[in-house]
Amino acid sequence: DTGWVGCEAFDPGQGIMVAPASPPMRRMEEVRPVSVLVTPEGDTVIDMGQNMVGWVRLRVNCPRGTRIDLRHAEVLDKDGNFYTENLRKAAQEVVYTCKGGGEEIHEPFFTFQGFRYVAVSGYPGKVDKDMITGIVVYSDLEPTGDFSCNDSLINQLQHNIVWGQKGNFLDVPTDCPQRDERLGWTGDAEVFAPTACFNMDCAGFYTKWLADLALDQEADGRVPSVIPTKVKSSGASGWADAAVIVPWTVYRQYGDAGILEKQYPSMKAWVEYMRKQAGDRYLWTPEPWHYGDWLAFATTRSDYPGATTDKDLLANAYFYHSTDLLQQTATVLGYKDEAEEYGQLMQKIKAAFGKEYLTPNGRLSSNTQTAYVVALSFGLIPGDLEAKSAARLDADVKRFGHLTTGFLGTPELCHVLTRYGYLDEAYMLLYRKKYPSWLYPVTMGATTIWERWDGIKPDGTFQNPGMNSFNHYAYGAVGQWLYSEVAGIGMDPAVPGYKKILIKPHPDNGMNDVKASHLSPYGTVSSSWKTVDGQFILEVNIPVNTTAEIFVPSTGDTLMEGGKEMSGAERMDSPGMDYHYLKVITGSGKYVFTSPYQP
Repeated sequence: DTGWVGCEAFDPGQGIMVAPASPPMRRMEEVRPVSVLVTPEGDTVIDMGQNMVGWVRLRVNCPRGTRIDLRHAEVLDKDGNFYTENLRKAAQEVVYTCKGGGEEIHEPFFTFQGFRYVAVSGYPGKVDKDMITGIVVYSDLEPTGDFSCNDSLINQLQHNIVWGQKGNFLDVPTDCPQRDERLGWTGDAEVFAPTACFNMDCAGFYTKWLADLALDQEADGRVPSVIPTKVKSSGASGWADAAVIVPWTVYRQYGDAGILEKQYPSMKAWVEYMRKQAGDRYLWTPEPWHYGDWLAFATTRSDYPGATTDKDLLANAYFYHSTDLLQQTATVLGYKDEAEEYGQLMQKIKAAFGKEYLTPNGRLSSNTQTAYVVALSFGLIPGDLEAKSAARLDADVKRFGHLTTGFLGTPELCHVLTRYGYLDEAYMLLYRKKYPSWLYPVTMGATTIWERWDGIKPDGTFQNPGMNSFNHYAYGAVGQWLYSEVAGIGMDPAVPGYKKILIKPHPDNGMNDVKASHLSPYGTVSSSWKTVDGQFILEVNIPVNTTAEIFVPSTGDTLMEGGKEMSGAERMDSPGMDYHYLKVITGSGKYVFTSPYQP
């Protein structure tokens, strides 16, 4: 301590420090190892059985001066050896020197690692799995959602989504928890936010992070690509739009307009920055760095049947989308003049987008899945061309037989296919087990979501180690579709916070015994369904002080509830499906609906 210097006090000024609203990070769980193995290269490795984030509690009894080295990794290579190349410069190494004289317990709680495997060296005896316990660390967010079904692989996918969220919700929504990065990338946070809010109570978590975003936002409205800011990149479409999309997501999920009021200046500043860039043409031709549809499907084939979506098309799509959400925000907050102004701006952006990127036959200049998904999801396709554009999306999915989307296209892919009557293709993408797909990593033993569709290639080799995280939640955004379309838990688009609930499941022949629940601000909403002997059975829980519209899939016109026939159920078409819906309106309570169903 003789070399220590005194603390220096400084005036932080006004407006750059705010009290955090998020629950703190805590030691949330403990994981017991499943096995000890010796690799072909001779490393003694303890397998935790789960890719986790935190540290290990080491328990040893060794002579004084014994040095024990613990190295952490997410995966083993195809030969079964310890693999750390994807960590880049991160050592992920803990060294403990024993004091001797009896049992010693050590936890390195001023750091954290992302890992499944722990290589132990220096221990003088036989390494036993009881030597260590995994301490799982993440922000103390209440679990609010659960999904399961008859398919064990999809259940594992849900498990991986939740554990990806645990591993990357450490005070800020990080992209990855293991390599020399661990940053709050805005694009990742934006696409995953709806799923995150199903799984956990994220109101305080995002409130805190959005305050960071507003404080780091540049004077001209640009939003850094990382919050808290660390990298030079800023103003990237789809990433900076987190300034608008995440507050709106939080408002929709929890029904508190306070988050919109707090973030409105930030939201407006970002839209105004894009408007300035677009000018009188209302087309933003990006000059700074833009990430585009990050990590979309690509190949090395000579004719390149990959999926490259023009960055300027995406930039203008997000220009429109953020303006749309800002207009809705101004309406909610009662800013009538600004709501009208941004409504007019939306019309001009849409017209310019259609003129620049859309043919009269509904073809987009970037003829990719992501382009159609984004344009259809954001409402950029004129009504008379929606069906044609959706058909082009469906045709592309069928042509490839798999998804080709990256970070920006993936979240809404199955939603858009479902909305336009292509449910079979949406389920085909969900069930697919080969690369690229959501289940491919599951078949390769993943316990969290991967950064890349092929982080481990079919031949067992790895993708480029410069960017190959095995705990990266972005592609886990499909979780929202599982909750809202497969199980059917949703809410009225005009009424936030589950005050008016919509239950509308979308069954498929391969799916059964679906159970989902979500703890809303009013209580637990649940939707569980199965098909038995030609009957569709839907069990629903609607919390107090809410109403619900419930859509029961049926191939007939008879609807039973609690064993009694109901009258007055409204028959509703379901385009593209081999069934229709019987719609009923209810208040709170538990209901069991039964209807004829022969898919």
